[in-house]
This record gives sequence, C-alpha cells and structure tokens, in this order.
Amino acid sequence: MATTVLFVYGTLRQGQRNHARLAGQAFLGDAATAPRYRVLDLGPYPGLVPDDAAGVVVSGELWAVSDGCLAELDDFEGVPDLFDRRPVEVAGRADLVFAYFWNGPVPG
Repeated sequence: MATTVLFVYGTLRQGQRNHARLAGQAFLGDAATAPRYRVLDLGPYPGLVPDDAAGVVVSGELWAVSDGCLAELDDFEGVPDLFDRRPVEVAGRADLVFAYFWNGPVPG
C-alpha cells in the first residue's frame, strides 16, 4: 500500500477535534519544520504559509497516510481552493514530506 508522509500542525493533531480523520494511519512521531514558515490564525483553523524572511519553526506531527486517506483529507481541507498540499521542509528529514498550506490571502 502506497503511503505519503504528512506533516500536520493544527486540528488534525492528536487531541484536536479533527484527529479522527487520521484513524488507522501510522503515527511517525512529533516533528518541527525548518524555520521558513509561519501559522496564520484563521479563526476556526490555522493555516501554514511559507515565510523565508521571518519564518519560525512550526511544531507538528508526522503521519504515514494511505492514498485513500490522503484523498479524503484533500477533500476535507478544500484542496485546491482553501488549502494546497505541497512539500514542507521538516528538520532532520531528507525525504519528501507534505503539508497543507493556506491558499488564501496572507495578511502583511
């Protein structure tokens, strides 16, 4: 079964309200991004954005998710309208890791 490594930083994390959407997937451990991102407070959920100039380390979790789960998560996250799934740089990992990035306007 093919899997994708996914970095989650908001409501999909353990103990958060949408974590059940990762049921049956493999938890790989806690993780942190390189200091090239920031998280926006979008009200009901956060949104990750790249920020090479003033980025910070973002804490989260890594999950190995099946293709079926990934398709469901893409739908849940509103890909490609609200969010877009793109590679993210995770500290200490050279493999390809994805995260959901906010696809809307970014306040200055």
